[in-house]
Amino acid sequence: MRVIAGSARGARLKGPPSRGTRPMADKIKGALFNSLLSLGVEPDRVLDLYAGTGSIGIEALSRGARWADFVEQNAAAAEVTRANLRTTRFEQVGRVHQTAVGTFLTIAAGAPYDLVILDPPYADPEIEATLDRVGRSHLVQSGSVVVIGHSPRVALSDQMGRLTCLRHRCHGDSCYSIYDVTDDEHGRITPAGEDARTA
Repeated sequence: MRVIAGSARGARLKGPPSRGTRPMADKIKGALFNSLLSLGVEPDRVLDLYAGTGSIGIEALSRGARWADFVEQNAAAAEVTRANLRTTRFEQVGRVHQTAVGTFLTIAAGAPYDLVILDPPYADPEIEATLDRVGRSHLVQSGSVVVIGHSPRVALSDQMGRLTCLRHRCHGDSCYSIYDVTDDEHGRITPAGEDARTA
């Protein structure tokens, strides 16, 4: 597992501490960031929920984000994220919160994020409810983008409150969906030359 692009390109990252943590594969991570780039998404503040090894948030920092918060409940995985931040020299622009995602969504304060990434366990029965909760929270605003990784067997709604699906991609047994947060039509990202949701 490595950083694919940007200032820390090529840096090797520590893997998960156990089989219970399933980091996004480099191939999927690369495809995701290519999709974000094609949509003109260049985030400044990033929130990495279910961070695991921190690989996705660190990729965003390497590509130019100025700050990232990482939320990971498992103590061993949280320590791996801290180690990976040190390895990539991003420990001054990232903070690891060892707590449950639901707790963080309740207690978090500060400015909204430009990009929120969720990569929950595929077996999590609350995946759509958590996504909807993020969309309704103060952590995002019109123009923010929310990404969620999920199994191809999980069918997420195209519209959830303030969230509108822009893109849906599957690579083998891994999928991700990209949502735009909008409070009105003026804030919505429109993918050029394609439907709002493509497979």
